[in-house]
Amino acid sequence: MKYHFLGNSGLKVSELGFGAGTLGGQGQIFSAWGQASQSEANQMIQAALDAGINYFDTADVYSDGESERMLGKALASKRQQAIISTKVGIRSSAHLNAAGFSRDYLLSAVEQSLTRLGTDYIDVLQLHQFDSFTALHQLMKTLDELVRSGKVRYIGVSNFAGWQLMKAQAIAEQHGYEKFVVNQVYYSLIGRDYEWELMPLNDDQQIGAVVWSPLGWGRLTGKFDRENPIPAQSRLHETAQFAPPVNETHLYQVIDALKQIAIETGYSIPQIALNWLLQRPTVSSVLIGARNQTQLQENLKAKDLQLSTEHRAQLDQASAIYPPYPYYPYWNGQFTERFKSLVPSQFG
Repeated sequence: MKYHFLGNSGLKVSELGFGAGTLGGQGQIFSAWGQASQSEANQMIQAALDAGINYFDTADVYSDGESERMLGKALASKRQQAIISTKVGIRSSAHLNAAGFSRDYLLSAVEQSLTRLGTDYIDVLQLHQFDSFTALHQLMKTLDELVRSGKVRYIGVSNFAGWQLMKAQAIAEQHGYEKFVVNQVYYSLIGRDYEWELMPLNDDQQIGAVVWSPLGWGRLTGKFDRENPIPAQSRLHETAQFAPPVNETHLYQVIDALKQIAIETGYSIPQIALNWLLQRPTVSSVLIGARNQTQLQENLKAKDLQLSTEHRAQLDQASAIYPPYPYYPYWNGQFTERFKSLVPSQFG
């Protein structure tokens, strides 16, 4: 297992992280993600630790908090070996103020997560989505207070637009508040939007990316291709109902490239898709969310693959899509050497 710094925090995290969204099985969406029991969760988390994983990610909204409770129990005797990341901000109850990032809600949400996790500190607290109703100055001040209190050690965001993240960083810089060191993002071979704005921002601000849904909401598991399209009864229709749409022609073009590389390397389609992400700029950790021990062990093999330059170029080309304004060739001449590999071949 390789380890990367989480942004400029000085904290080292495993290149593969454990996504605990599959634990709990509560509710329509999360029960489709996974329904591991506590015993199964204990076994998977121990296997993850044995493989060198030290980064474990969950959220208060996953299975109505059950994911946090199960993760906390599984790590209770191994707390010093683990970096626990959780997220808050998505509505988790009918209470009027149980959402967003008001001081009232944020302080309460952190206390509740601490209780469910069975710990007295959260290693990495992330904001699950942007809240346009709470002043960013108040938000950054509250987060700073949480870090100073010792209840939270590092802070980050998820699903923020570039301007939202940068404005928050600027306020923190101006007032000497704690700054974000991690940005949890959707990124995959069939979802490369992260590269257009957020990747350069993360590089400039020294923020580490933690990748969620690296297999494109289950589309890159190797189960589906031109001859075997996604069936109507597939769980994907439940789990991916909030996912961005993917053009079928583009999807099968990427799968075709993955299948060819799988034949040439002996590794599976998901292992190749995961490994491609491990080589991308700014990526600190890629979350693997396994439904069972077998799936976890298969995903862990992604770290052992050494994709050739030719194979990476093949995947880059198959997955590239034309960026929207203002990210298309106007900036081509200003692109640094570090990001040239991200530019589709037709751009030069």
